[in-house]
Amino acid sequence: MSTVTASSRKEHRITATSLAARKRRGQPITMLTAYDFTFARIFDAAEIDLLLVGDSLGNVVQGVDTTLPVTMDEVVYHTRMVVRGTHRALVVADMPFGSYQVSAEDGVRNAIRLVKEGGAAAVKLEGGTKVAHTIEAIVNAEIPVMGHVGLTPQAVNRMGGFRVQGRGEEGRLRVLDDARAVQEAGAFAVVLEGIPADLAKEVTAELMIPTIGIGAGVDCDGQVLVMHDLLGLNDWSPSFAKQYANMGAIASTAARAFADEVTHRKFPDAEHSYK
Repeated sequence: MSTVTASSRKEHRITATSLAARKRRGQPITMLTAYDFTFARIFDAAEIDLLLVGDSLGNVVQGVDTTLPVTMDEVVYHTRMVVRGTHRALVVADMPFGSYQVSAEDGVRNAIRLVKEGGAAAVKLEGGTKVAHTIEAIVNAEIPVMGHVGLTPQAVNRMGGFRVQGRGEEGRLRVLDDARAVQEAGAFAVVLEGIPADLAKEVTAELMIPTIGIGAGVDCDGQVLVMHDLLGLNDWSPSFAKQYANMGAIASTAARAFADEVTHRKFPDAEHSYK
């Protein structure tokens, strides 16, 4: 496989400010989650625009049912690894549950940690009108913020599960108000998750900042997937997620072949032994 070097790429490091120009040009934005150096390096070489160190690590890395137990220390740790693997992509770190809900001051303090200790170029937090003042405070601390409205996993208990949001007139207005509040607070982009496609199209047309969709239809300015869904590493994936490879099956086949060769003393052979 050929190696893509920083000097050979067509575009330098993606920045929060450069994404607005992407929206104006109608150039779709790509975003994947990443949690370690190896996959960050692979996705960066593939010219994925943004890498999200998602609190989804609770589900796909730690094996818990929700994102709620994920801590700041854990997000800082994973962010540090992802940043080391990138030269081009903009690295966004999720602010985990409890890191910004109590006060705007807490939000600023924890966002600073993700930048200073983790090396993130931006942070993401969930919510709209209720967290607008926190978004504004973090932006005023010179840290770019990505918003997240619609289905917000950290509110799973209040929502009664992972349910599509924005249905019905009241639900549509709530999502629109949240998206507007995020933009007015100074966010450079907003994730639209789990909302009807026509609503996502309306939000995208109204906002000046880019929208990144996940389960929100094709008309968003960009799309994001959890890498484990993309690569077929999960036992189950949501209906909106497309599997582009079945690496789970490949890994299982390789492990079985290794076990078989060890059992029958075929590995290591002379080629894989020192003389």
